[in-house]
Amino acid sequence: MSEVILKNVRKVYPNSIEAVKDVSLTIEDKEFIVFVGPSGCGKSTLLRCIAGLEEVTSGEIIIGRQVVNDIHPKDRDIAMVFQNYALYPHMNVYNNIAFGLKTRGYSKDEIGARVLEAVKILGIEEYLKSKPRELSGGQRQRVAIGRAIVRHPKVFLFDEPLSNLDAKMRVSMRAEISRLHKTLGVTMIYVTHDQTEAMTMGDRIVVIDKGEIMQVSDPHTLYFKPENLFTGTFIGSPQMNIFSGAVTSGKFLSENLNFSFTKRIPDFQSAAVGVRPEDISLTSGNIEIKGRVELAESLGDVTFLHLNLNNQRVIVKTTLEKRFQINEEISIFPNIEKFHIFNLEDGKRIEF
Repeated sequence: MSEVILKNVRKVYPNSIEAVKDVSLTIEDKEFIVFVGPSGCGKSTLLRCIAGLEEVTSGEIIIGRQVVNDIHPKDRDIAMVFQNYALYPHMNVYNNIAFGLKTRGYSKDEIGARVLEAVKILGIEEYLKSKPRELSGGQRQRVAIGRAIVRHPKVFLFDEPLSNLDAKMRVSMRAEISRLHKTLGVTMIYVTHDQTEAMTMGDRIVVIDKGEIMQVSDPHTLYFKPENLFTGTFIGSPQMNIFSGAVTSGKFLSENLNFSFTKRIPDFQSAAVGVRPEDISLTSGNIEIKGRVELAESLGDVTFLHLNLNNQRVIVKTTLEKRFQINEEISIFPNIEKFHIFNLEDGKRIEF
């Protein structure tokens, strides 16, 4: 079993900065889970606590039913892949992958078998004699992953491993790591600030902000039913449009958006309606708002329209094959059935 359990984990640094705040989470055996959040939110610190590279201030970390708080990182049966490949420049691919096994006293035959198994899985057999300087960024990352694979660990930890790669290579390596998870059938914990990586790779996603877990869900639930305003606006690109106002006598009232709810809902003096760019039509609907085009970003199959609605910026995603002119006034029709309502006092979702 390679289940990972975090019980009320806190990490407070000497300067009183609380990087991780009372985090409790169960990561199932063989699950691929992603920690995602903005820079400085505590996701990498939490991963380093699991690895043993950071000492927790309080709480328990359990790996495979064993409390590992006082166990040295090398004895936790985990393998970590960093953003920095950390390859030995004077060693070829074979020796870079084999190095950790050699220091642990494995036999030559066992090392050879494990290295060949890893490079075959990763498709880098032809580079065994190459030095890191002769490899591309993606190939170096495969070597770093290979070094982790040969350990046969209970848990793989990835700390923003694709950040140094170009956009095309990141897409390719995302697919490689997802395939690797299915091939190896082990628990993987992956840290990224890129919500596209999170949404395309994770069985579940842990959204973190300021050291706290904001939501833990599968990608579909996270996108279509965010539990709070932070998750709703962080997940999705372009991000969700927000209209701030109040709920009064069954109506939402704001400067640019007004509508009536179809069922009874309590009054909220400070509320917000979130609507995703793809849930705003340019053709028809029950709610009509007029705005002016400030920018039209055409990506071929879709266009992102940046509109000005009385000094409020709104983004619309459309597949209409039409050229839009700057300062052109157009009508938009938000789909009320796709609205997300939040209480601005605590940021939590309001069901309606």
